Amino acid sequence: MNIKEILNYSLIETNNLHITVYNLLMVAVILIMTEIIIWILHRVFRKSIYPKPNIDIGKSHTIYRLIKYFLWITAILLVLQTIGLKVTFILAGSAALLVGLGLGLQEIFRDIVSGLILLFERNMKINDVVEVEEEIGKVKEIGFRTTKVETRDNIIHIIPNSKFITREVINWSHIEKLTRFLVNVGVAYGSDVRLVEKLLHDCAINHKKISKRPDPFVRFNDFGESSLEFQVFFWTDESFYVENIKSDLRFDIDKKFREHNIHIPFPQTDVHIISK
Repeated sequence: MNIKEILNYSLIETNNLHITVYNLLMVAVILIMTEIIIWILHRVFRKSIYPKPNIDIGKSHTIYRLIKYFLWITAILLVLQTIGLKVTFILAGSAALLVGLGLGLQEIFRDIVSGLILLFERNMKINDVVEVEEEIGKVKEIGFRTTKVETRDNIIHIIPNSKFITREVINWSHIEKLTRFLVNVGVAYGSDVRLVEKLLHDCAINHKKISKRPDPFVRFNDFGESSLEFQVFFWTDESFYVENIKSDLRFDIDKKFREHNIHIPFPQTDVHIISK
């Protein structure tokens, strides 16, 4: 038996399908070549595009994902054509399968369509800090069906894409990287409020992870029951770790207040007893 006879040897033969050894070899070549091309693309995007500061990482990732999906769809169609399956036969079989499965696949298709919407609309990108159902995390990967979000505890949440479309999602990084935050502090009645304002501003402006533009500012918020209430507003691009920045500020404020004899009062209630 020569090579030609081996390649033309029939493995499966039906009315709609005829697979030979040659067909299987071609299928293997198509899949291997597709995987190699995708690997090369990933290397090119990772080394040539991602490190450049003037290129949006999220946009580059979206382009790579779309190219990857297109290549795999093309490869699957070539594989089907190679083994002799007709497209009309595939569509008819798929329709019958979908009708048979019914509601079981609705959630999966909803997640897939939601993934395409996320990739095209780009309301959420890689490395964006988002808040979903009161959980704050950083987007690590937007997949075809699910999205991976890393929390501040370094826990990866795998969330179906439909949740980002049908539910309210707060994106702290959508417009620009700088986000405004605040720290509340109260001082005792009788304190020099202008001195308090200066000390609070100094604590914020001297922190290395707080932006100098816009300039942090202090608001005298209210006359509280036990204290004069102030708020320190600041901007930072470290929104994912902002709780650590707030903690640093509180340490610095406490130190400055001790140095200048400014007191943070305990809650106080005056009780007047009237005797007969």
